[in-house]
Amino acid sequence: MNALLSFQQVHFRYSPQNQLVYRDLSLDIANGSITALLGPNGAGKTTLLHLALGWLKPTAGRILLNGKPLTTYSRRELGQWMGLVPQSEYISFDFSLLEYVLLGRAPYLSPLEKPSEQDMMIAKEALEKVGLSWFLHRSVLKLSGGEKQLLLTARAIAQQPRLLLLDEPTSHLDLSNKVRLIHLLKSLAESGVTILFTTHEPDFVSAIATHLVLIRDGGIQDQGEIRDIFNSEKLSRLYQLPIRVAEIEGKNAVLWG
Repeated sequence: MNALLSFQQVHFRYSPQNQLVYRDLSLDIANGSITALLGPNGAGKTTLLHLALGWLKPTAGRILLNGKPLTTYSRRELGQWMGLVPQSEYISFDFSLLEYVLLGRAPYLSPLEKPSEQDMMIAKEALEKVGLSWFLHRSVLKLSGGEKQLLLTARAIAQQPRLLLLDEPTSHLDLSNKVRLIHLLKSLAESGVTILFTTHEPDFVSAIATHLVLIRDGGIQDQGEIRDIFNSEKLSRLYQLPIRVAEIEGKNAVLWG
């Protein structure tokens, strides 16, 4: 497998006094894949994303990006390689939507350099892709929770990353915007963007992922292509309750209870 991102025997703990969050973690994220990190709350999914971004440093082991150690990249280079859509973000300044999405162009600008016309075009296209193009000059402080989530997605898209990381991307979205996000992420993957996202929603995984990693208690329980991992037995073991994966009109549905 051609891995764009690779964790090799990674150990991680937040401090010497804390227990290991990850022990001997090995994981390859295939180039061009849409990989889901699925698991219950507190399983360590967000921590894994922060390790990938270089925000957290492994206690042992190493992380490779495009075959090179993550530590050899500058922050500017990492900003051009990777974009993040966080679960939420506190916004205190009265940016317009366009101004906020233009922050995604920062890795391509020198200090104090103004965004070019091309940067403006890229930001506007990103807003259009998430369905917010009608609100270019609206204040970000007036957005709903779901609109803010779409705005964060637009900012990450404006970075034009080769690897897009999303942390619980559907947590604030209604059904119509979940469908919009599915189409958007599939389109990005078709254009060559590798996607890695965390979630606790099996149905969203079934709708979009090509690869699946099951995480519980800071360890990988299973990993592989979605067709091999997304089944009743493995999901029941992950959540420790009876789960049935049933096919309904050609699509997988997750049933429990």
